[in-house]
Amino acid sequence: MTAIKTFFSELWLSMYTLLSSVNILTSVIDILLVALVVFALIRLIRDSRAEQLFKGILLLVVAFGVATVLRLKTLLFLLNILFDNALILVVVIFQPEIRRALEQAGSSRFGILRTLGMDREEMVKAWKQAIAATVKAVADLQEQRAGALLVFERQTKLGDIVTSGTLLEAQPSAELLGNIFFKNTPLHDGAVILREGRVCAAGCILPLTDLQIGTSMGTRHRAAVGMSENSDAVVVVVSEETGTISIAQGGTLRRDFTPEELKAELESAMLAALQKDEPQDKKRRFIRRKEGK
Repeated sequence: MTAIKTFFSELWLSMYTLLSSVNILTSVIDILLVALVVFALIRLIRDSRAEQLFKGILLLVVAFGVATVLRLKTLLFLLNILFDNALILVVVIFQPEIRRALEQAGSSRFGILRTLGMDREEMVKAWKQAIAATVKAVADLQEQRAGALLVFERQTKLGDIVTSGTLLEAQPSAELLGNIFFKNTPLHDGAVILREGRVCAAGCILPLTDLQIGTSMGTRHRAAVGMSENSDAVVVVVSEETGTISIAQGGTLRRDFTPEELKAELESAMLAALQKDEPQDKKRRFIRRKEGK
């Protein structure tokens, strides 16, 4: 009995000493600062294609753990060499993201102070307005034989693409999109990025595909396919020469859409994940290229 009393007395004394040494206010501030830093890092990764690179690093860490457990000496040797230079590799791989984070840290518009985003209903409404404006603008541009390139951002964030152009953060309208892609305007050669139902940026530079997509299609179509290969975005192209409306998604280019078909396709792609109806893969309408066009 005496031993039990002694044990609990020592335990209580240890807990009292620990609690008395903790400054609650300082601890709360410390936890909040760490949480803000973690939140900023997660947002930084999610706002660009660095998310895929980060997943690749996690895969290497898992491989290291498996190699350690199974004692795979050759694999461990190679991974040890890789991890010994991990700091240099991280700086090289994430150089654009690190630079952008430092620039944001010195700006009053640091992303952590922004709102956490719109709710589902507001997002659906915003995308419906954006799609309606896009369809009207595309129909007008088709008649005028003016080229256009519009990227609808989905799960893969395109922060690095956005920074290559001019930030707008504007409410979408047919007039705005028409002015952007009007011939000989400063931004008409680049792509417009639509994020969360708003025109995020214009004049953006997209990666070009290495695939042969046909001699009748130019740089806009190569950029559309390249962007769809590097992300899950839906990319709309209007041909300057023929006025043909095309959609690139998942590395595949589909052509000869009418404005009505374009609207149906965009609503299926952008709203299915936000609405609690049928799954996106069941709602999607695959519109094949019409024969003879």
